[in-house]
Amino acid sequence: MSLRDALREHWPEYLIEGWALGCFMVSVGAFATLLFPPSSPLSFLPDTVRTVLFAVVIGVTAVLLIHSPCGKRSGAHMNPAVTLAFLRLGKIHPWDALFFVIAQAVGGTLGVVLVAAVARELFAAPPVSYAVTVAGPQGAAIAFIAEAAISFGLMATVLAFSSSARLARFTGLAVGVVLALFIGVELPLSGTSMNPARTLASAVPGMMWQDFWIYLLAPPLGMLAAAQLHLHVRGSAAAGCAKLLHPDNVRCIHCGHRPPPTLCTATTCAGAKRVSAAAGTGSALCSCRSQ
Repeated sequence: MSLRDALREHWPEYLIEGWALGCFMVSVGAFATLLFPPSSPLSFLPDTVRTVLFAVVIGVTAVLLIHSPCGKRSGAHMNPAVTLAFLRLGKIHPWDALFFVIAQAVGGTLGVVLVAAVARELFAAPPVSYAVTVAGPQGAAIAFIAEAAISFGLMATVLAFSSSARLARFTGLAVGVVLALFIGVELPLSGTSMNPARTLASAVPGMMWQDFWIYLLAPPLGMLAAAQLHLHVRGSAAAGCAKLLHPDNVRCIHCGHRPPPTLCTATTCAGAKRVSAAAGTGSALCSCRSQ
């Protein structure tokens, strides 16, 4: 597939990836602003309780995005490290991987900019500080190890579920649970990023580049390690696709799946790219829904 073909045929999936991480960052920014400033109406709650609430909300956000109609179409990576891991597994075309990463970075940053425009100082000032992720009091080395470890755990979960015919439909739920668990437990060590684009999204508008190298390197290393282990255990022909969820009625740019044609009327087929007459019925078999 050429660069031109990728852009012409797969641009909707690229936009979806940007939209998905943008929505995720809006959720992160909005709920961080609601829960953590001293002026918050919920400031009377203990820090641990607010952290758990934040973890649950972000986990639910991830599940909703993965299970959304748009998330089912692109695969809902929302993370360059996830995309790189699927590239290592040969589950995504290099051009698609490149544009996924670009879209994720741009979309995530726009999501943070939107929250900053609405919440202003509540979001920009400490302790929220654009929801930036930095190393905790234990230092950069511990933060790096923690980010690599939780990134490995997240990607291993994705691959274990998405490559199993029995468990694949639970992949989104598993990701949400693991994400919430990691945020609830690991947040003080590194901010629980697991996502270079998520950290970049907060760093750009806030111009906060402290410890950025940790989040640029550790999540991809952790997720690539999980992909390598998956290759070693399951082999290069292991089942699964680069989608976190793979419904039969949605096209897949990664494995080439197309929904079966559906019977519909001529008016329903208006604008369809491929229409074939169904003999003697006055209807048509079309693949509109796969476009």
